[in-house]
Amino acid sequence: MSSPPIPANLLVGVPTEIKPDEGRVAITPDGVRELHGHGVSVLVQAGAGSGASIPDDVFAAAGAEIVATAAEVWQRAGLICKVKEPQESEFVYLRENLVLFTYLHLAAYPSVADALLAAGTTAIAYETVQTPDGALPLLAPMSEVAGRMSVQVGAHFLERHNGGRGVLLGGAPGVRPASVVVLGAGNVGWNAAWMAAGMEAEVDLLDRSIDRLRYVDQIQMGRVTTLASNRGQVERVVMEADLVIGAVLVAGGKAPIVVDEDLVRAMKPGAVVVDIAIDQGGCIATSHETSHHDPVFEKHGVIHYAVGNMPGAVPHTSTYALTNVTLPYLAELASRGVTAAVARDAALAMGVNTRGGQVVNAIVAEALGRPHHALANPLDASEVS
Repeated sequence: MSSPPIPANLLVGVPTEIKPDEGRVAITPDGVRELHGHGVSVLVQAGAGSGASIPDDVFAAAGAEIVATAAEVWQRAGLICKVKEPQESEFVYLRENLVLFTYLHLAAYPSVADALLAAGTTAIAYETVQTPDGALPLLAPMSEVAGRMSVQVGAHFLERHNGGRGVLLGGAPGVRPASVVVLGAGNVGWNAAWMAAGMEAEVDLLDRSIDRLRYVDQIQMGRVTTLASNRGQVERVVMEADLVIGAVLVAGGKAPIVVDEDLVRAMKPGAVVVDIAIDQGGCIATSHETSHHDPVFEKHGVIHYAVGNMPGAVPHTSTYALTNVTLPYLAELASRGVTAAVARDAALAMGVNTRGGQVVNAIVAEALGRPHHALANPLDASEVS
């Protein structure tokens, strides 16, 4: 199945995020101004930036057209730029000849995939834009924010009145500091380990990649203990941990379970787990997604924090960090059209998850259990501008 051509110089629409507890907005006023320099107009829904402390008049001064309703943004724009996946009430706006550019995490939200495929929408996921060296440039800043946040929330819930063991991360003179275990040494895990070490905790960082561990070891120079990840090693460190941070990522796919339920049972009473991988199903067997208003639950005596949009708690910082990396790709998509932009950039091509009612990213297709249809390059010569 092929989609009708999507023209270049798309009108960009930025709706207000409606996922619970989500205060980020998909663009900053500087981003609007930059797009205008590329000849691209931008619609911003009234109030879209309020959660990130960016008022409408600042967007308007940068050149955005402020519109009253989400329906107008979705219906008029050819390219919708969001932060989070479409919510069920937004499925009605999906259509052919619409490009959606956002975090999708379809492996964790198959109903969103169903809606995109039924509508024939071209959906480009921030989290699967991947450079030839394996880097995930549009996931990196939010991974950095989530990794840094994980330590502060872990420290908070380790306090006794919040249900934890009553342990201070950095200990005190004559008192052993907390044991922090970080599973995964990517951007999330590295930032978590760095923050925990800065708070003077004892930090074990585990990963299967010895090269990645070597890189961390050279920078931290002994402040973080790097360990090769295997079943036995994971069991030993997790059982003794005060705080476990799950930072395992499979780009576009479902996160593997690294800590099973029996291991959670064996943890110290009042220990805390922060499952940052919950956006992609979670890497702790006993996790289920929580919210900022109700962030934790207790299972087998262990406090679980599994908020699916952690950077949404600091939306001002997160909005600017996200726009810094998405803006160049957004400008290419809007000014050149999908085909030309994808043909020029293999990393952006990896970001295309659905098109014309088909899943065109192999890893996403496998995670969803659906057939994979390779993305043609160019998609359709008639679309190239």
